[in-house]
Amino acid sequence: MDNKVSPLLAPVVALVIWTLIIQIWMYATRLPAMKRKGISLKGRVGGKPGILDGVVEDHVQWKAHNYNHLLEQPTLFYAVAISMVLLHGHGDSVTNIVLAWAYVVFRIAHSLVQVTVNVILYRFVLFNLASIVLLGLAIHAAIHAF
Repeated sequence: MDNKVSPLLAPVVALVIWTLIIQIWMYATRLPAMKRKGISLKGRVGGKPGILDGVVEDHVQWKAHNYNHLLEQPTLFYAVAISMVLLHGHGDSVTNIVLAWAYVVFRIAHSLVQVTVNVILYRFVLFNLASIVLLGLAIHAAIHAF
């Protein structure tokens, strides 16, 4: 059995770590914002997503929105990247490794735009660049899986 770790797993782990950083950033800004608005977690029940939109400052909510976004499309990235690792040898492909890191870079750039200035045009461009890269990875996986 080969114990070599596929280099394609590094960008997967990097994006997971980035997601957790955004989660911490979200709590670090959201909890104080809720306190400023007199909102207590004590005795609260869950509500619909975005319930704090319009209640706490927009720039605070941007972190929460981005955290949610990192739990959406990146799940496809995780599935495709791990599939490539399981398709014996394709997780070591330089092309796939470059595409995976490009996806992570575009998603981190998208996050940084969304949580700081939140300019829709910049987010749109970065999201679509990441999507194109993800499509490339998915096509490579499909070619080898079928």
